[in-house]
Amino acid sequence: MVIVFSVITISCKNKEKQPHTNNVTPTKTVAADSLSFVKKQQEKKAIALKKKEIQRLKIQQSKRKALDTLPLTTFVDLSELSDHFVFDLKYATQDNFLKQSVYDCPKCYVRVPTAKALLKANSVFMKKGRRIKFFDCYRPHSVQKKMWKIFPNPHYLARPSKGSIHNKGGAVDMTLVDKAGNELDMGTGFDHFGEEAHHAYTYLPDEALENRKYLRETMKKHGFWTIRTEWWHYNYRGASKNTLADFKWKCE
Repeated sequence: MVIVFSVITISCKNKEKQPHTNNVTPTKTVAADSLSFVKKQQEKKAIALKKKEIQRLKIQQSKRKALDTLPLTTFVDLSELSDHFVFDLKYATQDNFLKQSVYDCPKCYVRVPTAKALLKANSVFMKKGRRIKFFDCYRPHSVQKKMWKIFPNPHYLARPSKGSIHNKGGAVDMTLVDKAGNELDMGTGFDHFGEEAHHAYTYLPDEALENRKYLRETMKKHGFWTIRTEWWHYNYRGASKNTLADFKWKCE
């Protein structure tokens, strides 16, 4: 009886020592399947985004080619022509000398000849790791009137009766940024109303003077001319002959 009891006891103990693995394997399998599913979904999403990006770039390229077929007076949205421009349209914000927004939404339109020249100029800037950043582009004539009511100063704002080349789709306010998106030092900020913003002012750091010179000379080579008091303002040649416009873009 003792021998039998001992065998049975040992047998029971052996059974108790056997590892329980049946509940572990399914859990690991489910986790692996879940990770695989998530990874596949992420890959699908990445592929879809890539296709969308390629399609968008093709549309941009098509629109750039179409510029040669459009009437010269046509207004075009620069953001639809290239990803290499930077936009910080100040008059669609309160961050401007008026301290209030005068646009319903930020858009950068210009007429066809101006757009083509800006694309060419930007391609030159990009070779040196620079890009154009816009503060203002086409400005509807009705907005010019609104601005004049707020700030009727002919030294820094064109009278609505005469209008601005901004109102004709041939002027832009701009600067340059580096690859990281940082603005180059131009001596003053945008819309600085003081002699420090004048092209003839030379009491600035050498870097700022060089940056202004580089911007000015490159833009002049592409058909743009400056005004005396604003380093950021550029008019395209012949644009002053265009008619004043009050075209208003749609906001989404």
